Amino acid sequence: MIRLLYLVTILICALPLIPGVLGIVLPALSWLPALGLYTPSFSAFNIAFQWSGLSQSIFLTLFTGIGSTVLAIALCFFILRANWNSPRWQRIEHLIAPMLALPHVAFAIGFAFTFAPTGWLFRLLESIGIDTSSAFTLIQDPYGIGLLFALAIKETPFLLLMSVSVLHQIRVNQLQAVAAGLGYNHNESWLKVVLPQWLPKMRMPIYAVLAYGLSVVDIALILGPTRPPTLAVLVWQWFNEPDLLLITRAAVGALLLLTVSFSVLALARAIEWLAFDIKREWQISGAFRYQATTPLTTKSNKRKRNTGISGRLHWPFFIIPIVVVPVLLLWSFAQRWRFPDILPSRYSARFWLQESNTLIELATSSAMLACISACLALILAIGCLEYRQKYQRGLPTWLIALPMVIPQLSILFGMQISTYFISGQYYWFWVIWSHVLFAFPYLYLSLDGPWRSYDIRLDQSARSLGMNAWATWWKVKRPLMMPAIWLAIAVGMSVSLAQYLPTQILGAGRISTLTTEAVALASGQDRRVSAVYGLLQGLLPLIFFTLALIASRYSGNFSRHKKSIQRQTRSTNTDDLICGKPHYK
Repeated sequence: MIRLLYLVTILICALPLIPGVLGIVLPALSWLPALGLYTPSFSAFNIAFQWSGLSQSIFLTLFTGIGSTVLAIALCFFILRANWNSPRWQRIEHLIAPMLALPHVAFAIGFAFTFAPTGWLFRLLESIGIDTSSAFTLIQDPYGIGLLFALAIKETPFLLLMSVSVLHQIRVNQLQAVAAGLGYNHNESWLKVVLPQWLPKMRMPIYAVLAYGLSVVDIALILGPTRPPTLAVLVWQWFNEPDLLLITRAAVGALLLLTVSFSVLALARAIEWLAFDIKREWQISGAFRYQATTPLTTKSNKRKRNTGISGRLHWPFFIIPIVVVPVLLLWSFAQRWRFPDILPSRYSARFWLQESNTLIELATSSAMLACISACLALILAIGCLEYRQKYQRGLPTWLIALPMVIPQLSILFGMQISTYFISGQYYWFWVIWSHVLFAFPYLYLSLDGPWRSYDIRLDQSARSLGMNAWATWWKVKRPLMMPAIWLAIAVGMSVSLAQYLPTQILGAGRISTLTTEAVALASGQDRRVSAVYGLLQGLLPLIFFTLALIASRYSGNFSRHKKSIQRQTRSTNTDDLICGKPHYK
């Protein structure tokens, strides 16, 4: 059974990459028999490269994708350096999960309502007498600065969360103690000792953030520049052209996006190799002399590093998401809100009532799709983890990470071309398949740590007492793993709920979710309806994580309560354990 699940996982999550790539290479070469194109040629490349704004779109993609990733990495490192092992870090760690639960689309809509020329920030500035008529706006600016900042703010909590296990793994406290003995102060120990070990172990999360920033479509449609747009949005526009013969140009664009993303990832790996393996003089140059006389652990240093600017860098990443939610709530109930009033002059629930039937239908379909996809991905992830534990051979890390680092638009375009060769309208099947493909890596990585920390001797003891493999897993291992499983299900459902391109492309517009409708309405004129959809789209993941936390705590408490009852039973029935029968007096 475990071997079968392992093979099914490879079929579902690895083999689609082959038709996904072939599905963009062959149409890019103008070979598409479904449209009567039987002669390969490079004419589609000429059509795509002759588009006047292509070079500018590539530059915007590189600027926003690389810039947001570098900014997120730098801010994540500064926040960790200033707050790790301090009382403030516990508060930061508690705020990470709610920030991650807020979907990208809901955050982008709230970000737009906050920083738009008629947004809440400009209203506040006008109320204190500052003229904003000629002020620079971050929403759809021609340089992509607003998109860059939005991506950095949204991805920094993710990198912080991924850094927690890495810092525990490299034992930061011991590294700092050794560095202090060699004369390094706090900042230099983090730069020369912690950073060279932290960054390589954060490679996969950073690559995922970088690939997402280069190929994002939904946030770029809401916040990014429009004339010209980023390369991913441009390819998406080409893909939606009514002339089917132009689909070859879209294939070239998808192939170009894939090439740009892999080139940037290769460049990032080369820079890491050069900085940490070749040019290592900055690491081994030793501590500065004037810093060697400053002890690392003095109270003045701790107070100084906790009250400095870097100690407060985490506030924008928590304040801005917290602010955008009330802004969405105000807009959803605002009937009349003139500029530059700070608050609406009239409130009404008309827009909630007007969209109630549609919202219920969309929420039901979104939750059902997320639940099915998360459960299937969970079964596959558990099967692969059990296969690795039993046979000491698992999925390669690069294979697991491929769906996270490959641009979605490129691979989905090829997958859709491949589905044309299968007759029938199986849109729900294709959408669920794509959601499982992109949710599986997150579920696998969420459960990888708990599975590695599980004591295998518990299984050996259970098997020695006569239990079979299934009973051992169900009665011994499953209760211990249930808290992690509940949280992994919430992660998988949130990832599935946030999928915009897989639902649009493989669903062919016939399957609607809260995410697809929220993106479609975000560019509309009625902010109230957009706020309603954005608020509900952000509410579902919060419900998922809340229920998962409750179930996780309940399962943990239930397991501990059951063990205590069993211990009490064993202590009171010693005669049964010794003699095999009750001892009658």
